This record gives sequence, C-alpha cells and structure tokens, in this order.
Amino acid sequence: MQVVIGAVLTGRVAPLGTATSAIAKAPVEGSVAVGPLGLAGDEQADRRVHGGPDKAVHHYALDHAAAWRADLPDLLERPGAFGENFSGFGLTERDVCVGDLWRAGSTLLQVSQARQPCFKLNLRFGVPDMARRVQASGRTGWYYRVIEPGLVTAGEALTLVERRHPDWPLSRLLHHLYVDRLDTAALRAIAALAPLAESWRTLAARRLASGAVEDWRRRLGEEG
Repeated sequence: MQVVIGAVLTGRVAPLGTATSAIAKAPVEGSVAVGPLGLAGDEQADRRVHGGPDKAVHHYALDHAAAWRADLPDLLERPGAFGENFSGFGLTERDVCVGDLWRAGSTLLQVSQARQPCFKLNLRFGVPDMARRVQASGRTGWYYRVIEPGLVTAGEALTLVERRHPDWPLSRLLHHLYVDRLDTAALRAIAALAPLAESWRTLAARRLASGAVEDWRRRLGEEG
C-alpha cells in the first residue's frame, strides 16, 4: 500500500481564543527533519497532552473533507486545518492499523494511536462542539512514533512496510473507545496491544478494572 504525502506541515505556538496552541499548521517546502519528538520547527503549547514520542507526527486524511463540508459548509478546509503534520488522500482510519510501519522519505514511522480530540478544535474552528463532532464521527486522524529519524518532503510516497495487527484498524479501536466502550474482550485485547501507546493501554486496563468510562467533558470543552 502506498499513497502520496500531499503536504508536510509545522506550526508555532500562538494565541488561540482563551488558550495558546500550535494547531495552525502551514505547509513546509523542501525536506524536513523528523526526529523522535516530531518535525523540526513544529511546536506544542502543552506538552502534558500534546507531543512526545507517541505523538511525534500527526496525520489527517483530506478524504474527510467532503463529509465535513456536507455537515459544516463554512468549515475551514485546507491542509493543516486539523493541526496535522501530514495531509493527503488515500488513507483513513479504516485503512491504517495499530502498529503499522510506514516509510516516509528516509523516515520509518509506526502508528501509535488515534487522536483524542480536545477543546482546542472548538476554538480553532469556531464551532462550540467541534471536538465532540470529531470524536463522534471517527474522523480523528492518528499519530506516529518515529522508529528511524530521517527526512521527509511533500510529494514523496508514504509506503506500508509491515502490518503487524491487521485485526486492529484504527476505526475498530475508536469504536471501542467511544461507542462500544465496555466490551470486556475488546478492552483486554487493547490493553495487551503492544504497539499501542501506553496511555491507551492504561485507559483500557482502567475501564476493565472499574467497569466505568472516564469523563470526557473537560477534554472536549464541555465543562462549565
């Protein structure tokens, strides 16, 4: 499986409503260095919840643009709108599996988790429930960790190198995170899914232990 990386994007921390964020990404021309913490020149405002080895590179599918346009005709629509580092067509959450290894330029990446949308999407788009809409739609995007640092350039191929967990496309993972949330067998499998980010495996284990789903309201900007 191979697709083209339509755009490579980075962003700087800047004011965003009542917060700060680097969600406003802009395309970069030429080759960009990719290291364990992401793309050179890319920033994160709150490193407690953004960035880090398991969120080094964010990918969002332009394939979703038509669905968003049908739902929200005035929505900002361009590469980087969702704060992604890679933008392009041909891959969605149904096509990408946990633990996939992908070659981008001279960089080797591994799919580490889907995105858990947060309230900054509400501010970015000026839609009070945008984070909730992204979560409910399953059109979240996903993250890679960097296995081999290197260089990547827009227009290069993104090529699947190895698929270790074909039974775990991100669409299935998202289904059990947000829809069928207390399926015991699925939670056990997620907790044991080695390439998945530790935070997600811990979340599954906590649900198993407690029999309850965590409160999403703060993350989605629904408190107060």
